Amino acid sequence: MTIGASLLLIAIGAVLKFAITDNVKNIDLGMIGVILMVIGAVGLILGIAITMSRRRTDIISRPGRTTYIEPNDPTDPRL
Repeated sequence: MTIGASLLLIAIGAVLKFAITDNVKNIDLGMIGVILMVIGAVGLILGIAITMSRRRTDIISRPGRTTYIEPNDPTDPRL
């Protein structure tokens, strides 16, 4: 789940919980809103954690060749 989708779920859940005052027979819209907000919050936390844990690769372009250097690469001439 992406961060944007998580924020969308949180927003829809908040609308269902706090802004909708209609009653639907045998359906608790407030509880559905809380469930959507919780799912959105979990997805947001996971999305941020996955984004922060991705490895970064530097790309150095020189005429005739391209070099990819991984972080903490012992063969990196810049270290």
